[in-house]
Amino acid sequence: MSKPSPQRLHLVFGGELVSASRSEFKDVSAIHIVGIYPNYATAYSAWKAEAQRTVDDAHMRYFIAHLHRLRDEETDASPTEELGS
Repeated sequence: MSKPSPQRLHLVFGGELVSASRSEFKDVSAIHIVGIYPNYATAYSAWKAEAQRTVDDAHMRYFIAHLHRLRDEETDASPTEELGS
């Protein structure tokens, strides 16, 4: 019997930014939580739908957060510091 693959949870969220050139939200209490998804493919689909819905507003931006990387912080394969490199 094969070992089940680990969950790779992703969070899709977004909202209005202070400036189109920065990733700082204008009002943190108004962040739109789209949902948590079991894999990147479904998260990407949700992200794309929201991004296309708000394409005419340059200050609206949606993001995909890799929750599985936060949960697996103690493993060498997924430290948060590597996300920016």
